[in-house]
Amino acid sequence: MTRNHIDVWHHRALPSGPGRVRLRTVLRGSLLPILVWTGVAAAAYVLYDPVATAALGGVFAAAFLVGFGLRRRAGHSVRCCAYGALGGVLDKSLAWL
Repeated sequence: MTRNHIDVWHHRALPSGPGRVRLRTVLRGSLLPILVWTGVAAAAYVLYDPVATAALGGVFAAAFLVGFGLRRRAGHSVRCCAYGALGGVLDKSLAWL
């Protein structure tokens, strides 16, 4: 994939050039992972037990906290850490797709 394809793909979700990214933009760029994880959580709740859904949420929260801590240690702002950790968890969780 060339840089031009990547720019065209993200044209509607990401701003052109450096700028402030809002939470809405991060979530809009991560709709597929959000839908997949919502479906997985609903299936775990129905098929197994609410405890399985809570465990899945705990794994998600742990991955978020690790990403947040790594970004914070690198010297990023709190907002950048939160948005980057959320986007990173959603992005890396569906790397197999």
